[in-house]
Amino acid sequence: MSSFKPPFQGRPSTFTVYTDEKNAHADKPFPKLQYCVRCCVPQTQEGVVFDELGVCQACQSAEQKIHIDWAERERDLRATLEAAKAQAGNNYDCIIPISGGKDSTFQLHVLTKIYGMKPLAVTFSHNWYSETGWYNLQNSLEQFNVDHIMFTPNRSLVNRIAKHSLAGIGDSCWHCHAGVGAFPLQAAVRFNIPLLVWGESIAESSGRASYKNPVRKFDREYFTKVSAKLRPDQMVRDDLSERDLYPFNVPSAEECERVGVYGIHLGDYIFWDDERQTEFVRDVYGWRETQIEGSYKRYKSAECIMPGVHDYANYLKRGYGRATFHSSVDVRAGLLSRDEAWQLIRDNDGVRPEGLDYYLKITGMTEEEFHATMEGHRRPELKNVVIPIYPKSSPNEEKLVPHPQQLIEKVQAETAVPQAPADDKAGP
Repeated sequence: MSSFKPPFQGRPSTFTVYTDEKNAHADKPFPKLQYCVRCCVPQTQEGVVFDELGVCQACQSAEQKIHIDWAERERDLRATLEAAKAQAGNNYDCIIPISGGKDSTFQLHVLTKIYGMKPLAVTFSHNWYSETGWYNLQNSLEQFNVDHIMFTPNRSLVNRIAKHSLAGIGDSCWHCHAGVGAFPLQAAVRFNIPLLVWGESIAESSGRASYKNPVRKFDREYFTKVSAKLRPDQMVRDDLSERDLYPFNVPSAEECERVGVYGIHLGDYIFWDDERQTEFVRDVYGWRETQIEGSYKRYKSAECIMPGVHDYANYLKRGYGRATFHSSVDVRAGLLSRDEAWQLIRDNDGVRPEGLDYYLKITGMTEEEFHATMEGHRRPELKNVVIPIYPKSSPNEEKLVPHPQQLIEKVQAETAVPQAPADDKAGP
């Protein structure tokens, strides 16, 4: 079991540790917050919009989705992909950014098996691959026979960025947010491939857009606006130079215009269903699930060892984590009642992730410093509100150390030359 220490030892805190049964509210986790009247989304979610009845935009979008003419949208998709093929000539038809996750595996299926595209698969590696995630990535390349390039920032750089990411944007993952936006665009410009094909639509479940009001279309600054929040030049610190952060820069507008770069999300053209698609890639292509910290589902971010830390940070600053997000999706789909969702949220959102031990190790931060930093990101609606934290009840199924590091350590241990006992080395 991971080590567990109360935050802010020696001084008061509104992050409160409970070591026995969860301090379950009768209903909502934070009764003073406004929640969607249909699902469990709180007012602290970024970009949330409630209508006059108190229904969040994600629930509105779920209703709109049912009434969309998906056959017409699929025809639009086919026309877009056929045009890309005609333009490509002997080049790749498109770029598909992949992580090996369930979505990108399904995207590869759609593009190669249904539409006969020849994509160039592009991966920005966060350098935090789980064992399951590494298998899924390699398996997808073998299953779909696609050419593939990957960029991996060095371990020291990832560690330094992770530390400053917490203060900069309130989560541990700036390098991933920025990298998955920048590297595919860099590849598009370098290889003269105009079309990038992403997966889930921002209108699907994020609550920051709807199918009738998409708000944001893909452009070169899409991921900066949606997730990274800060440009590389804004992340420069004493131990992070502009040269260090160069790989995270998106190409210039002029470079993108020269190639004619544009992007689409398959979820804007085909009916997106996480559950069914996960079952499909699991059963047909051998995609593997694993335990995900902070959630009762086993598929979202399976490629990474750190989603628990990301979502725990979100819980500390916004009062909800991944279980809130997933259960809200399931309530909209009719898979859970709202009461069942509240229980799952209480059971998962506030649990201290085992992955935090690894984060503290690579950044050199103490747990008290981690929580003090997160206190500065707390939403105003949660100021002076007790945010409960619970210890994890059992160890994680997978070791939460990057798989390449585990592999290196394993091989080194197997090939190490045994040292002779001291007495045997002594001379006569």
